Amino acid sequence: MKASEARRAVAAARSTASALGLTADDALVLHDSNKLTLRLLPCDVLARVAPVAQQIAQFEVELAQRLAESGCPVAALEPRAEPRVHERDGFAVTLWTYYEPVTPREVAPADYATALELLHTGMRKVDVPTPHFTDRVEQAQQLVANRDRTPALADADRELLGDTLRSLRRAIGERGGAEQLLHGEPHPGNVLTTQNGLLFIDLETCCRGPVEFDLAHAPEEVGEHYPGVDQDLLRECRILVLAMITTWRWDRDDQLPDGRRLATEWLRQIRAALDRKGLDSHG
Repeated sequence: MKASEARRAVAAARSTASALGLTADDALVLHDSNKLTLRLLPCDVLARVAPVAQQIAQFEVELAQRLAESGCPVAALEPRAEPRVHERDGFAVTLWTYYEPVTPREVAPADYATALELLHTGMRKVDVPTPHFTDRVEQAQQLVANRDRTPALADADRELLGDTLRSLRRAIGERGGAEQLLHGEPHPGNVLTTQNGLLFIDLETCCRGPVEFDLAHAPEEVGEHYPGVDQDLLRECRILVLAMITTWRWDRDDQLPDGRRLATEWLRQIRAALDRKGLDSHG
């Protein structure tokens, strides 16, 4: 988030908390991308702030409540505030429980797999309209095809990403495996290590698809502990997800620190993975 916009976002979060009787004299930035994540003090509340036009926060708030009721390991909304989206100065603000990190932060793959399986089990009890994972793949395909949005992407790399996204999207779809509600991006950055165990955050990426699509976002060892995994499908999903996140990094508006260096490294990994698995990105 640009500095001027971030200052307004912080002010909106503090004002929102104060209006609800929560003292927010200070705000620590925990994460800054298209959305700002703040720890408000001394009330010790986690605030997530995004421009109103860009957010689907109401979906996330409602889903978090339903998943918690289904026994899913998800972060809770702030109990001292009404569970809704608060709009202020053009920003959507949601308030969540702040969890003090537990050290060490390293998560055992078996524990990660257990938590993700528990999340998936609870998600099967919840019926909500969500995009299909292929809708998100299509968004990446459109970005690759748009030279104005990805001006720094070399022609050979553009072809690689476009072919990989298209061929794996089709191959995974043709498998016809079981699908369900998914987190969408349960990577380590969206997993909290807390006194209450592992908790998943950032539910706005939820979609439908095979559980292997979620597992593809987790460290490789996690897939070895998750029961009933189709390892061939998981390998395809890993390359597909890598192609997707690489594509986001070439967006001219991408704000991830060090994103372009990561994108270059990931392109190398995609080529290596396709060679190693004997997959043809032109298929």
